[in-house]
Amino acid sequence: MVTMFAANPAFPSTKPVVETRSTMITRREGLKSLALAAGALALGSQSHPASAQNAAEPHKVPALGYDYDALEPFIDAETMKIHHDKHHAAYVAKLNQALAKHPHLAAKPLDALLSQLDSQPEDIKNDLRNHGGGHANHTLFWQCLKKGGPAPTGTLLKDIETHFKTQQSLEEQLIASGLKVFGSGWVWLAMRDTKLVVETSPNQDSPIMSGAKPLLGIDVWEHAYYLKYQNKRADYLAAIVKLINWDFVAARHAGRA
Repeated sequence: MVTMFAANPAFPSTKPVVETRSTMITRREGLKSLALAAGALALGSQSHPASAQNAAEPHKVPALGYDYDALEPFIDAETMKIHHDKHHAAYVAKLNQALAKHPHLAAKPLDALLSQLDSQPEDIKNDLRNHGGGHANHTLFWQCLKKGGPAPTGTLLKDIETHFKTQQSLEEQLIASGLKVFGSGWVWLAMRDTKLVVETSPNQDSPIMSGAKPLLGIDVWEHAYYLKYQNKRADYLAAIVKLINWDFVAARHAGRA
């Protein structure tokens, strides 16, 4: 048996209240049941909003596919975390907001929307270009990066040699083109018709918008490199070409990705 004193803020009292062990157990069981019921109610109340949220968000930020620090020392973990979790996520959120105005477009593949940009509703065309392009470009970019990957081989290597003589000359052209981008943009290795080309685009534009297929994209927005390289874009580009995932590029070249 435990003796307790009742406490009433308005009427203080020192009158003892006697509470037996059995009543304490009963109270504990009651509180436990109440907590479980409250938890179940909370989960139940969240189920419908979550479903509605999923329906309203046709596009998701894809998993990075490797740890934030997997590309160090070339790209630091903090840059990768902010770039993927903040910048890419912002493009996806704003893309979904735009598509909510035209739900019939939500189920269409993003590449189809971007390749037919001129025919999209006028009120969301810029959002599709900027935020849809940002989502598509970054989704490709993460897959183009790999530390210690093999050099290009097979059909891709032959095509590189046909259009650029050597892998080294291709990489030099990627760097040189990246340095010429004024402000923010991208450098691409793309298939245009049947030819491999290196080209650039401003902002979040993509070769998809002009009928080409991007095989490799390099982000030259400052948010991609400023924490580590500050304004030294040349150093960043020299590091990036050491991280190209040529296996992934080859898969896109062969139509497998």
